[in-house]
Amino acid sequence: MKEYFGASPKLQAAAFYLRYKIFVLEQTILPELEFDKLDTTDRQYLVFFEGNLPIATVRYQKIAEQTLNPDRLCVHPDFRTQGFGKKLLTQIEERARKEGCHTSILSAEIQAQRFYEKLGYHVSSAPFEEDGILCVQMQKALIAE
Repeated sequence: MKEYFGASPKLQAAAFYLRYKIFVLEQTILPELEFDKLDTTDRQYLVFFEGNLPIATVRYQKIAEQTLNPDRLCVHPDFRTQGFGKKLLTQIEERARKEGCHTSILSAEIQAQRFYEKLGYHVSSAPFEEDGILCVQMQKALIAE
């Protein structure tokens, strides 16, 4: 497996391929909701590849100088339950920590809530609908308080 981080067209295409496969085709989210104004040409992604196949990705962004907002995390169906989601999140949290982030805030699908809780996140909102899917906001401290 190879790992790449950045905003190159190759990485964005790989991330978009996975997001289309998982969010649009599998979860039936409308493409115009999945691909949003945050998908700019300079947006950075972490993408894992098995050979030439992108198998996991997450969009890297901040919502404030010290606040990470991991987004659009997904893993190819053939590679789930192998720890790739945890590895994606752990790596971008470490990157954000080095860039001075103190907190990570994300929207989690209700079905993924336990996954994030196991990684130290806690629910910080009432359930809400996002792109037609029931979600909760979750957050985690990235530095010891």
